[in-house]
Amino acid sequence: MNLTNISQNKVAGGWHKQYRHDSNVLHCAMRFAVFLPPNASLSSRVPVLYWLSGLTCTDENFMHKAGAFKAAAKLGIAIVAPDTSPRGEEVADGEAYDLGKGASFYLNATKQPWSQHYQMYDYITQELPALIEANFPVSNIKAISGHSMGGHGALTIGLNNPNSYTSISAFSPICHPTQCPWGQKAFSAYLGQDQETWKAYDATELLKQNSSPLPILVDQGDADSFLHEQLKPESLIEAARISDSNLELRMQEGYDHSYYFISSFIDDHLMFHAKHMSK
Repeated sequence: MNLTNISQNKVAGGWHKQYRHDSNVLHCAMRFAVFLPPNASLSSRVPVLYWLSGLTCTDENFMHKAGAFKAAAKLGIAIVAPDTSPRGEEVADGEAYDLGKGASFYLNATKQPWSQHYQMYDYITQELPALIEANFPVSNIKAISGHSMGGHGALTIGLNNPNSYTSISAFSPICHPTQCPWGQKAFSAYLGQDQETWKAYDATELLKQNSSPLPILVDQGDADSFLHEQLKPESLIEAARISDSNLELRMQEGYDHSYYFISSFIDDHLMFHAKHMSK
């Protein structure tokens, strides 16, 4: 596979690197970022946290703003941050920020013009981890996390693939996308009007159906402007109660939807994942 290093910077004793590659799943060039802690080597492969970012973001937002490197270096965890959607002139796009490029919702689109490129679910669950494990000093032990739309992606991908991950976490996730404007707009376009097909990409619906075998940590700011209309954490709490799932959802007083919030609690999430990666 064509893997090209774009940039690299030493940080916290490890390395942050950006790469470009041609995706066979998405049929376009893709970019991702990886942080390798100081102890990562071919003789000492480290576990990986996959981070999925939110609407309008790229691979750079988390790496530049979250302040995760020191804790990840200390814990010996690699971090992989993919882009949030396929890119390129040939890739379909929407007129608004919440559909198209930067707004994949981490699903496999079934409707045109989206289905040719918008297969992000398969990219995150299959192609990207295979690429990472073949080319970097990491093990097959992995966890998944994300923010907002990426929090939705982390929850749904983790819940649908419990044998692939040790743990799930999220910041300000879209918890019930079938019942919020962001999700309804995206699912209608990418999946069509059969709302039964939407449920496979809705964490609340998934938890209603089955108890999660994986531990889940969610942080949500109570000053988040998207809290009630778009995010709906109360739906996830109720679904976890119904299914008796291991969900800890922490409402954080005064915090909003920004990376100021994420940077305040990212160490907690890294330690949460490290605990379960070591089991």
